[in-house]
Amino acid sequence: MVRAAVVGLAVAAAVVPLPATWVEWAYARAFYPIWQTMATTASNAVPIALLDFLIVGLGLSWLLLAVVDVRRSGARGRGRAVGRIAARTAVWAAAGYLVFLVSWGLNYRRVRLEDALGVDRGRVSAGAARALAIASTGRLNGLYETAHLTQPSDGWSRHPALASAFGAALNDLGARPSVVVARPKHTLLNPYFRRASVDGMTDPFFLETLVVSDLLPVEQSFVTAHEWAHLAGFAHEGEANFLGWLTCMHGDAWHQYSGWLFLYTEVSATLGGRDRTEIAARLAPGPRGDLRAIAERVQRNRSPRVSAVGWSVYNQYLKANRVEAGVASYTEVVRLILGTRFSPITRSP
Repeated sequence: MVRAAVVGLAVAAAVVPLPATWVEWAYARAFYPIWQTMATTASNAVPIALLDFLIVGLGLSWLLLAVVDVRRSGARGRGRAVGRIAARTAVWAAAGYLVFLVSWGLNYRRVRLEDALGVDRGRVSAGAARALAIASTGRLNGLYETAHLTQPSDGWSRHPALASAFGAALNDLGARPSVVVARPKHTLLNPYFRRASVDGMTDPFFLETLVVSDLLPVEQSFVTAHEWAHLAGFAHEGEANFLGWLTCMHGDAWHQYSGWLFLYTEVSATLGGRDRTEIAARLAPGPRGDLRAIAERVQRNRSPRVSAVGWSVYNQYLKANRVEAGVASYTEVVRLILGTRFSPITRSP
């Protein structure tokens, strides 16, 4: 009965709609901030990824129990053993899904940032995107020298300043500024990250920030801020990109440069081929070299098959969590930037 109830509750949680305003009030603004503070504070005290222990522990436990089922059943009872293994797997998956929802997943059902900010869609157009792309080349060219004069050998050493910038960005959005930021960690998933072209992820159970091991210093500020946005409860990728970029705009020249590198890539992808070529020609050799180095890093270990399968699975995962655009939601950052007025976009390099 208990196992059936767990599976039934998980199915209901997946299909029954919850009012976004209720999720925002009861979960995002009441329960989740307390839980995030506790979970991230605890996981920060451990230098290795707790998610690795969870994956390995559950995997070994499942395998051990499956072996026990098969051995106890004997040769004639293999069908019953398969049934028990399948039932246990269903119950574990259902329980894991419920924990996922409570720990972080309900953030997918919050009021969308676009609605909360009152984005003016009239300001979003192909011409505005082109102007933003041109502005990004100007920022990159202007920031390059100053940023690289103070380039750290390890970008992670700049995190205290990035954390302050993150708090300022949250204040811009009217969100709680007391988010506990996570120390970036590497994970046993790193080989998959590299082959699938994944820069990082937020552990939804222990609320950790996990990043791929070969990120270039110029990428680290934005990738870290993006994952911190997820920790703050902005589950949608476009929203996390927006808050990550806004965080970098509140930072020093190094952080701003990282944010503009990201945005240049995103907004360029929305342009036609002729515009993209013309605007790329405006980049100075320095920023062009950094963008080339990022592309080479990604391609160095990328497996087209692993990447295609991984992103396809993630696309379905996002849609299952009511992100209708799937992985295309990453590009929504351009619409948010164009449709929202924030002073950092006019900040001079």
